[in-house]
Amino acid sequence: MILGIGSDIIDIRRIEKILDRYGQRFIQRVFTLEEQQKAAKRTNPAATYAKRFAAKEACAKALGTGVNHRVFFRDLGVANLASGKPIMKLTGGALDILNKITPSGMKAVINLTITDEMPLAQAMVIIEAEPITN
Repeated sequence: MILGIGSDIIDIRRIEKILDRYGQRFIQRVFTLEEQQKAAKRTNPAATYAKRFAAKEACAKALGTGVNHRVFFRDLGVANLASGKPIMKLTGGALDILNKITPSGMKAVINLTITDEMPLAQAMVIIEAEPITN
């Protein structure tokens, strides 16, 4: 059962301008430590940040809330499995909302895809509910 779908697209140059203007203030406010460490290792950190920003927006849309007073950017973390597959790690208000929209006896599964092709970065999130099996 699909609980929510969200997508977002962003111009990487917009993130470059924000990074130039606000630097660490923007990074600390929006991105988790894990996301910051990943971007620091990249030759184009702005593209890395842009993909993750788009993923956060897409996930907030899939939750049905958008980013608001109960769901903060840092509640929506993007990580990667050892295989490289991107995943969402929800905490705080985002996790609370996910738990509220997940029916009893079900578990939520968040599917994420992210991509970039200069000058754009895009993300899509599909939140599903699957039966809990023992």
